[in-house]
Amino acid sequence: AEGRGSDELLSGSVLCSPNSNMSSMVVTANGNDNKKFKGEDKMDGAPSRVLHIRKLPGEVTETEVIALGLPFGKVTNILMLKGKNQAFLELATEEAAITMVNYYSAVTPHLRNQPIYIQYSNHKELKTDNTLNQRAQAVLQAVTAVQTTNAPISGTAVSETAVTPAQSPVLRIIIDNMYYPVTLDVLHQIFSKFGAVLKIITFTKNNQFQALLQYGDPVNAQQAKLALDGQNIYNACCTLRIDFSKLVNLNVKYNNDKSRDYTRPDLPSGDGQPALDPAIAAAFAKETSLLAVPGALSPLAIPNAAAAAAAAAAGRVSMPGVSAGGNTVLLVSNLNEEMVTPQSLFTLFGVYGDVQRVKILYNKKDSALIQMADGNQSQLAMSHLNGQKMYGKIIRVTLSKHQTVQLPREGLDDQGLTKDFGNSPLHRFKKPGSKNFQNIFPPSATLHLSNIPPSVAEDDLRTLFANTGGTVKAFKFFQDHKMALLQMSTVEEAIQALIDLHNYNLGENHHLRVSFSKSTI
Repeated sequence: AEGRGSDELLSGSVLCSPNSNMSSMVVTANGNDNKKFKGEDKMDGAPSRVLHIRKLPGEVTETEVIALGLPFGKVTNILMLKGKNQAFLELATEEAAITMVNYYSAVTPHLRNQPIYIQYSNHKELKTDNTLNQRAQAVLQAVTAVQTTNAPISGTAVSETAVTPAQSPVLRIIIDNMYYPVTLDVLHQIFSKFGAVLKIITFTKNNQFQALLQYGDPVNAQQAKLALDGQNIYNACCTLRIDFSKLVNLNVKYNNDKSRDYTRPDLPSGDGQPALDPAIAAAFAKETSLLAVPGALSPLAIPNAAAAAAAAAAGRVSMPGVSAGGNTVLLVSNLNEEMVTPQSLFTLFGVYGDVQRVKILYNKKDSALIQMADGNQSQLAMSHLNGQKMYGKIIRVTLSKHQTVQLPREGLDDQGLTKDFGNSPLHRFKKPGSKNFQNIFPPSATLHLSNIPPSVAEDDLRTLFANTGGTVKAFKFFQDHKMALLQMSTVEEAIQALIDLHNYNLGENHHLRVSFSKSTI
């Protein structure tokens, strides 16, 4: 399989932040037996590296409390007073604690959608007794083990030394496949894991949602870019594309849902219209809270993110707001009616899901209905294929109002315009957890070929692909020669080649498998 799976950020899969600083954390089994800490701290005490956190939701975990401190520096100890809904969090330095308190006095921190309160503690350090400490050390070792084994989630193993100086503390973020609104707050939640976010400006350019986001330090920007570029925010959608901005400082005039300066809570909201109709915003806030799993990005308890992505794509977990049972039928229009067949649509749309039925409309042959296996797949196919060129024409893909595609009545000939692919052996996503779930990419000029028999050479494949009517620009075998990358000169040519050659019989009982690649040669 190529590269990593696209791990979604807010659906229970967890990202390991490269600077999560957990090496010397101490977790106590249960603070109740520790009578020294009564938890009655005064409001405006002198700064201390120990912070007192109040009004915690009852079921909150150590992990979630620790995650509050991670963006600001190393967390060295924690003590939960479960019965009192309070906790003490010790940071490595007083500076880190001061930054954290200042930050959260401007931006109210929330855990599990409840506001919580953070202030300096009277204690200058946390002393926790040894029996608890041994247990905590064990937890710690487990945490560090999990972190090191999962570090390469971001595609590159990020080590502190590998971080080259970044150009700018400002990132430019573009969001692809956005068929689910992404708000300024969602961006703030995700990017805060890599350092304190100072400012965010969001805008729409070329019909794409974009944002500029400023950290205090270019290193944070570098780490966020390494870990998040190419990740999906939600299952199978809203892909982050991240670059350094040429700007090194953002000038924010208003604090509202389009822009925010977290260092200046006093800014006016301006009279700008809210980006979303308030009623819609409220509905999405409800949905989004399902997506923003508490501690979703905390660097503890890291499940296999790729497995989570696969489970989601398999429709066992569906995207809130797009139920897996959602609209499975697509309407495709502006097709080239001279050329198009049910089989060609099955092959192209089959890259994004398991096509069940295809019907080219009898009295409007430039349009077709395509039924996918579930709503998630129809969303994926729509977002990736709408606006692409097939047989020389830009196709339009929308959700149909039909619930299913009707097959013609027995004995009625509709000139082969309707085809049932329900039992096709060519479905890519039948097997739950299949590697194919992790290799779903937008149409691209570079194709990934697999299942190549030993006797087939580079020239054979170049000739085969040139015969689909395009130009082969580059070719590269993988080490084992069973797979290769092949680059056509345009995306349109690559789409044509995939339609013509996916499942092509190369002899020796090898049928060629073709998919779009995210790599270039």
